[in-house]
Amino acid sequence: MAQLQRIVISPEQLQEQKISLTPEQLHYLVRVLRSHDGDKFIAIDGTGNWWLTQLQGESGIVIELLDVNTELPIAVSLLLALPKGNGFDDVIRACTELGVTNIVPMLSDRTLLKPSPQKLERWRKIAIEAAEQSERTMIPTILEPMSFYSALSSFPSTQKYICEGRGNHSHLLSYLQKPGIITNDQIIIAIGPEGGWTEAELELAITGGYQPVSLGKRILRAITAPIVALSLISAACEV
Repeated sequence: MAQLQRIVISPEQLQEQKISLTPEQLHYLVRVLRSHDGDKFIAIDGTGNWWLTQLQGESGIVIELLDVNTELPIAVSLLLALPKGNGFDDVIRACTELGVTNIVPMLSDRTLLKPSPQKLERWRKIAIEAAEQSERTMIPTILEPMSFYSALSSFPSTQKYICEGRGNHSHLLSYLQKPGIITNDQIIIAIGPEGGWTEAELELAITGGYQPVSLGKRILRAITAPIVALSLISAACEV
């Protein structure tokens, strides 16, 4: 089914095996892709369901539910201090492709970017587009920006790691390779801004049960580190 276009729909668009297409979806299928009545596409609701669908007028007629399994076996929540510029766009796109479940934009002590509501809307759109492209069945949840202190307790988990570029910490991979880790509930990864964590932030995270880890001997950019972390988790899950 890789040759068919994937369209993300909201659950309420599907009623009795019929999908009511939005004007934007219809424009994309008919005007951009030059689809005609009878042509097939894949509808995705972002919660795990894929349907083989046939275009009919301004609607899609569901032909069959598809069995697709492209998700990681464990939920991955990324707590990321907002990098400067538009770097967060690239992080969302890449980490969605790699299988992230939730992304929390954080405002840490050294965060420079103060995002507008329009930014959040843009980030969620990027996640949808990346999920379509990478053939995922789930669309990552992009939460509203929150403080570092609120983000630390945003998800319950026994596996919580905070990446620290300096210090003599064990590599994240060494924890991921321990027996039973990948079959646990979920993994939380916290990654800091360009200037790194403050000492107070790191101490607070450790007190809250976060294990400091390294991503290697080199100092990574704020937009590189989350991609490396997600790549390691994805590889550990799927090898």
